[in-house]
Amino acid sequence: MPIVRQKKIEVLFSAEQIAARNRELAELIALSDLRNILVISILKGSFVFAADLIRALHGAGLAPEVEFISISSYGAGTEAGEVRLLRDVDTDVAGRDVLLIDDILESGNTLKYTRDLMLSRGARKVGIAVLLDKSMKRKADLTADYTGFECPDQFVVGYGMDVAHAFRELPFVGVVTGDA
Repeated sequence: MPIVRQKKIEVLFSAEQIAARNRELAELIALSDLRNILVISILKGSFVFAADLIRALHGAGLAPEVEFISISSYGAGTEAGEVRLLRDVDTDVAGRDVLLIDDILESGNTLKYTRDLMLSRGARKVGIAVLLDKSMKRKADLTADYTGFECPDQFVVGYGMDVAHAFRELPFVGVVTGDA
């Protein structure tokens, strides 16, 4: 049986706070000028946020198409590195309104790369929705159109985000504070 090292996780944003904010974001997106929306979830970290936001969009009267793209901007550590396209979308984005969904906006390099890629392919408009914004880490000239929460300068896990492939399953966003 594998040895599992327990960590203590301090809740930063609760499941209830996140659910309420997803509903608010969906209402804002529904009121925007985005139409015939193609949602593109940036894997892997955004998959939980994207699923919940897409359901909230449905509740707000929208029926977006959904795609997934996999972009790598991390090397072995936690610092942003070279941006690489690992898995592309199958859908033609020409003439479409695209909503990129990502878990966290830090350096901005991944989202800028992805936004520019969609625009170069003829997307009419590209909006950006992120669960968390670490504006103090920004390197690219980029802001999200829809932000769940401002995030402190801490490494966060849960709600799809991980450290060494752990903690994605947590229903909240938290900070690893040490061994339990």
